[in-house]
Amino acid sequence: MAQTQNFLLEIGTEEMPSAPLINARTQLSKLMTQGLSEAGLSYGSVRVITSPRRLAIVVQDLSTATEEIHEVKRGPATAVAFDEQGNYTKAAMGFARKFGIDATQLLCRVDADGREYVFAENNIASRAALPILTQLCHDLIGAIEWPNYRSQRWGCVRESFVRPIRWICALLGSEVVPVTYGDVTSSNTTRGHRVLSEGIYTVASPDVYEKVLKDAYVLSAEARTQVIREQIAQVEAARPGSHVDTPQRIFDEVVNLCEWPSVMVGTFDEAFLAVPNEIICESMLSNQRYFPIYDADGKLTREFVIVSNGNPACEATIVNGNERVVRARLDDAKFFYEEDCKVPLDDFVQRLDCVVFQEKLGTVLQKVHRIERIARAAALAINLDDAQIAHVVRAAHLAKADLVSQAVIEFTSQQGVMGGYYAAAAGENPEVAVAVSQHYRPRFAGDVLPENTYGKLVALADKLDTVTALFAIGEPPTGSSDPFAVRRAAIGIIALLRELPVMSLRALINCALDSLAAQGISFDKDSVAAQIATFFMGRLATIAKDEGAKTDTIEAVSAVQIIDPQEFLNRVAALDQARATEPELFQALAGAFARASHLADASLGSQVDVSILTEPEQQLLDSIIAGEKNVGEAMESGDFAAALRALAQLKESIDRFFDEVMVMDKDDTVRTNRLRLLNRFCSVFADVANIGALVRKN
Repeated sequence: MAQTQNFLLEIGTEEMPSAPLINARTQLSKLMTQGLSEAGLSYGSVRVITSPRRLAIVVQDLSTATEEIHEVKRGPATAVAFDEQGNYTKAAMGFARKFGIDATQLLCRVDADGREYVFAENNIASRAALPILTQLCHDLIGAIEWPNYRSQRWGCVRESFVRPIRWICALLGSEVVPVTYGDVTSSNTTRGHRVLSEGIYTVASPDVYEKVLKDAYVLSAEARTQVIREQIAQVEAARPGSHVDTPQRIFDEVVNLCEWPSVMVGTFDEAFLAVPNEIICESMLSNQRYFPIYDADGKLTREFVIVSNGNPACEATIVNGNERVVRARLDDAKFFYEEDCKVPLDDFVQRLDCVVFQEKLGTVLQKVHRIERIARAAALAINLDDAQIAHVVRAAHLAKADLVSQAVIEFTSQQGVMGGYYAAAAGENPEVAVAVSQHYRPRFAGDVLPENTYGKLVALADKLDTVTALFAIGEPPTGSSDPFAVRRAAIGIIALLRELPVMSLRALINCALDSLAAQGISFDKDSVAAQIATFFMGRLATIAKDEGAKTDTIEAVSAVQIIDPQEFLNRVAALDQARATEPELFQALAGAFARASHLADASLGSQVDVSILTEPEQQLLDSIIAGEKNVGEAMESGDFAAALRALAQLKESIDRFFDEVMVMDKDDTVRTNRLRLLNRFCSVFADVANIGALVRKN
């Protein structure tokens, strides 16, 4: 058993951006463990430590040498390995080549079964870990990838990294591992905080590395996270009821922008609170990485949190500098908002004619016209009055207006939100303004929906236009590409339709396709509509499965081509419930239906000659007539559970029919009449579900 030592590799650099640092952290662990495994070095746990100026990995219990290996492999029998002249055959040479030796090195030996074979033996001597680590570390540094970031060169070297490398600390126990990358050679030293530390620090061994860093005012990412959270909690505690907004993405970035974090509080002028909070917060968060503070009533305050990497003793100077920076940023946001408010919203709408939505689909203004048409159709479908319909269409007309405003050009994530503010400032109906601000919702699965009906209808129209338009031009989402987020739009449509009054999704799809055709876009409407319906059925099946529905239940409901979300999901839930309540009955009914549908011949029709029916056949026909009435009434009222109960009542008569009647009678007239009776039996199920899909599969 080889001895073990702890191993450290630290790559010291100029300050790295947060995104590539996070990406490299994941790669570092994978590259190191993969390299050690391939080299044959055993190891224990692995820990990655990062800060803006370093990427480090500590490997516990790393073997100081590889294991000595003695391999013996049996090849073909000698009768196969040699020809009649005693020369090596292709089989023998292939075996030797596969094992990495020459055929002349093969040995002949009798094995335990009494037959003689050729054997290949290979001895691999133990190798010291140090030279292996030297090469592995050099290769690892060069193998780290920097997606969306260009690597940099420094000095006169050819090697590159995301930022210039300034030092390398590589230790196996207390011994320095020789590593050279570019013009930097490894040592047993590291560097501390750029401002607070004395510069260079000696690392005696990997065991004391984190202590050395802490003494040099550098904390690990986990420790920095804890410190920032604790200090923010202190800020909140000093302001009872307050809340510091720390979006995870920004918080993670802030953690990776400091090595010794200090939380400080700054303020901005009261006048800026008159500007929409969203762009104030967006400016602070995205541009400066400051965290806004809200009071106990949820209102934005003048204060904000700064996470500094400077000297805490200079807090007053640091806060003052940050306040001057934020003042300039907020001045810009205030200017953009005030200038935008001077422009009539309808002028913004007309400017959308200069903004391309998609090359084949025209401008955003053309999209707005399509959204208006779909939103009007949806409003009519749920019986809104003329005044309400006018509000829906107005909201649809203004929905994209803010895309050309200065505020949204600067703060793109606030599209829609700013439109709502501009609509309110322009005196639009308050519900219209809310609809404009929220029409992008839901932005992802589980997101909140627009608050009012107008917003829901405009959101529905917007997303449906995107889905239908991309299918119409032959660019639906693929497994690897969905640039217009069509799948997300479809999930949003389903979520909206589950909350709105019942309306026909197929009718809305047709309306959307008609809008595209009216714009002059050419496509096969029936074919595209069928593709879109199939797409929605796939989304609905996935949602039903995620909500716990059985696969065969989903298959049974999908078979009747239902794409209206409420109806589809209600049918699935009701069918699952009915099966759970009376499993044996529905299993038997499914079997009978499957048998009937297998024998049925749709080409014969379903007109039955009652004059030649036997008593079991008449009983079945009577049950069918009653079932047609009961199922029809239940489906018309939307009571799917009642429809299932009505189908269940057919079980007794269909069972008796199959027990007592020979369907395939020798008499053509009798046989045809019985097949028509089965056709009529199956038709009762046609609009409910494919009950045959519920037959238990062995």
